[in-house]
Amino acid sequence: MVTITDKAKNKIGHLMQDAEMDSSYFLRVSVQGGGCSGLSYNLDFDNEEKKGDQFFEDNGVKICLDMKSFLYLAGTELDFSDGLNGKGFNFHNPNATRTCGCGESFSV
Repeated sequence: MVTITDKAKNKIGHLMQDAEMDSSYFLRVSVQGGGCSGLSYNLDFDNEEKKGDQFFEDNGVKICLDMKSFLYLAGTELDFSDGLNGKGFNFHNPNATRTCGCGESFSV
Protein backbone atom coordinates (compact mmCIF):
# COMPACT_ATOMS: atom_id res chain seq x y z
CA MET A 1 0.00 0.00 0.00
CA VAL A 2 1.11 3.57 -0.72
CA THR A 3 0.14 6.30 1.74
CA ILE A 4 -0.51 9.95 0.90
CA THR A 5 0.40 12.91 3.12
CA ASP A 6 -1.98 15.86 3.51
CA LYS A 7 0.25 18.07 1.32
CA ALA A 8 0.28 15.48 -1.47
CA LYS A 9 -3.49 15.01 -1.16
CA ASN A 10 -4.08 18.74 -1.53
CA LYS A 11 -1.81 19.01 -4.57
CA ILE A 12 -3.39 15.97 -6.24
CA GLY A 13 -6.85 17.47 -5.62
CA HIS A 14 -5.83 20.79 -7.17
CA LEU A 15 -4.32 19.10 -10.22
CA MET A 16 -7.45 17.01 -10.78
CA GLN A 17 -9.69 20.03 -10.33
CA ASP A 18 -7.62 22.16 -12.73
CA ALA A 19 -7.83 19.40 -15.35
CA GLU A 20 -11.59 19.03 -14.70
CA MET A 21 -11.31 15.31 -13.92
CA ASP A 22 -14.33 13.57 -12.47
CA SER A 23 -14.44 10.91 -9.75
CA SER A 24 -13.73 8.11 -12.24
CA TYR A 25 -10.05 9.15 -12.28
CA PHE A 26 -7.42 7.78 -9.92
CA LEU A 27 -3.72 8.26 -9.27
CA ARG A 28 -1.60 5.64 -11.03
CA VAL A 29 1.74 5.17 -9.26
CA SER A 30 4.29 3.02 -11.02
CA VAL A 31 7.93 2.07 -11.34
CA GLN A 32 9.81 1.82 -14.62
CA GLY A 33 13.37 1.02 -15.54
CA GLY A 34 15.69 4.01 -15.88
CA GLY A 35 17.17 6.90 -13.98
CA CYS A 36 20.51 7.20 -12.23
CA SER A 37 19.83 4.35 -9.81
CA GLY A 38 18.06 1.90 -12.11
CA LEU A 39 14.35 2.40 -11.33
CA SER A 40 12.24 5.56 -11.70
CA TYR A 41 8.96 6.63 -10.12
CA ASN A 42 6.05 7.59 -12.34
CA LEU A 43 2.82 9.40 -11.42
CA ASP A 44 -0.14 9.85 -13.72
CA PHE A 45 -3.91 10.16 -13.67
CA ASP A 46 -5.92 7.39 -15.27
CA ASN A 47 -9.51 6.20 -15.47
CA GLU A 48 -9.00 2.80 -17.10
CA GLU A 49 -8.29 -0.32 -15.07
CA LYS A 50 -5.70 -2.74 -16.45
CA LYS A 51 -5.32 -6.44 -15.73
CA GLY A 52 -3.42 -6.98 -12.49
CA ASP A 53 -4.03 -3.48 -11.08
CA GLN A 54 -4.12 -3.18 -7.30
CA PHE A 55 -6.32 -0.40 -5.86
CA PHE A 56 -6.01 1.32 -2.50
CA GLU A 57 -7.42 4.45 -0.96
CA ASP A 58 -5.54 6.61 1.50
CA ASN A 59 -6.38 10.06 2.79
CA GLY A 60 -9.26 10.29 0.31
CA VAL A 61 -7.08 9.56 -2.75
CA LYS A 62 -7.75 6.49 -4.90
CA ILE A 63 -4.38 4.93 -5.82
CA CYS A 64 -3.61 2.28 -8.41
CA LEU A 65 -0.45 0.19 -8.73
CA ASP A 66 0.33 -2.53 -11.24
CA MET A 67 1.61 -5.77 -9.68
CA LYS A 68 5.29 -5.14 -10.53
CA SER A 69 5.20 -1.65 -9.02
CA PHE A 70 3.37 -2.93 -5.96
CA LEU A 71 6.34 -5.16 -5.13
CA TYR A 72 8.73 -2.17 -5.21
CA LEU A 73 6.44 0.40 -3.57
CA ALA A 74 4.79 -1.44 -0.68
CA GLY A 75 4.96 0.84 2.36
CA THR A 76 5.93 3.96 0.39
CA GLU A 77 4.72 7.40 1.46
CA LEU A 78 4.00 10.04 -1.20
CA ASP A 79 4.58 13.62 -0.06
CA PHE A 80 4.65 17.01 -1.75
CA SER A 81 7.09 19.84 -1.13
CA ASP A 82 6.87 23.40 -2.35
CA GLY A 83 9.87 24.71 -0.45
CA LEU A 84 13.02 26.45 -1.59
CA ASN A 85 15.06 23.24 -1.75
CA GLY A 86 12.84 21.55 -4.25
CA LYS A 87 9.31 21.50 -5.48
CA GLY A 88 7.30 18.45 -6.37
CA PHE A 89 6.26 15.02 -5.23
CA ASN A 90 8.64 13.03 -3.05
CA PHE A 91 8.66 9.29 -2.44
CA HIS A 92 9.72 7.92 0.94
CA ASN A 93 10.30 4.29 -0.02
CA PRO A 94 11.42 1.89 2.74
CA ASN A 95 12.35 -0.69 0.08
CA ALA A 96 14.95 1.53 -1.61
CA THR A 97 18.53 0.64 -0.74
CA ARG A 98 19.94 3.53 -2.76
CA THR A 99 18.47 6.72 -4.24
CA CYS A 100 19.89 9.31 -6.58
CA GLY A 101 20.52 12.91 -5.53
CA CYS A 102 17.31 14.21 -7.10
CA GLY A 103 15.18 11.50 -5.44
CA GLU A 104 13.52 10.50 -8.69
CA SER A 105 15.17 7.09 -9.03
CA PHE A 106 16.13 4.26 -6.71
CA SER A 107 17.39 0.70 -6.51
CA VAL A 108 16.51 -2.23 -4.26
